[in-house]
Amino acid sequence: MLVHPNFDPVAIAIGPLAIRWYGLMYLTAFAAFWFLGTRRIGAGAAPITREQFDDMLFFGILGVILGGRLGYVIFYKPAYYFAHPLEIFAIWQGGMSFHGGFLGVLIAMAWFSRKTGRHWLAVMDFVAPLVPLGLAAGRLGNFINGELWGRVTDVSWGMLFRNGGPLPRHPSQLYEMAAEGILLFVLLWFYSSRPRPRGAVSGLFLIGYGFARFACEFTREPDDFLGLLALGMSMGQWLSAPMIAAGLAMMSWAYRKAPPK
Repeated sequence: MLVHPNFDPVAIAIGPLAIRWYGLMYLTAFAAFWFLGTRRIGAGAAPITREQFDDMLFFGILGVILGGRLGYVIFYKPAYYFAHPLEIFAIWQGGMSFHGGFLGVLIAMAWFSRKTGRHWLAVMDFVAPLVPLGLAAGRLGNFINGELWGRVTDVSWGMLFRNGGPLPRHPSQLYEMAAEGILLFVLLWFYSSRPRPRGAVSGLFLIGYGFARFACEFTREPDDFLGLLALGMSMGQWLSAPMIAAGLAMMSWAYRKAPPK
């Protein structure tokens, strides 16, 4: 049995200014996106220019933050935030949803594509491989904060978490970091390194993330205010299942209809 290190959530404190680990993980995510994107552009493997990429990153950040917060409000605690609407803006208290952030990015990239005259699916195929390392950073932030721990387990690497009770739990944040982040990045980066039909890379992202999240949810403790929903599935699984279906449909369509890039 292991014990969570109980990291201080504040990474750097300078007087009244406190920089939290989770904020640094967001910064790391955007930095990884920028580095990988500029590398693809430099290799001539992108549908946009270097100057347009800066605008894309700006719109993407807005989509992640606004979509992630509103997704959490709508998917997880609608009744609470309806009763306390001003707390929607209190993002420092925590509460972000990947699926909401994903929808926010889809909308932001649709706006960017229209603004620049680019094909939306071509833009999303470019974006998809740049995302997983940021997801890995986010899950590492969850682990550092000792939050979103896993279900009770008797495996030898089970971990005691602060506020997680007296029994060891799966370090599910690390499982998700590996599956949704590192493994998905490797898969998408190498798959997208060769020309693919338009929409295929985006479809593979939907399938890969959906399966990884769905599987990891079996080891993750459900939100205490929701529990397990219909069919014994968590909210994360119910939100991931349509991603898998959409990804399979998109890849099938891409290889049947879409011309190569």
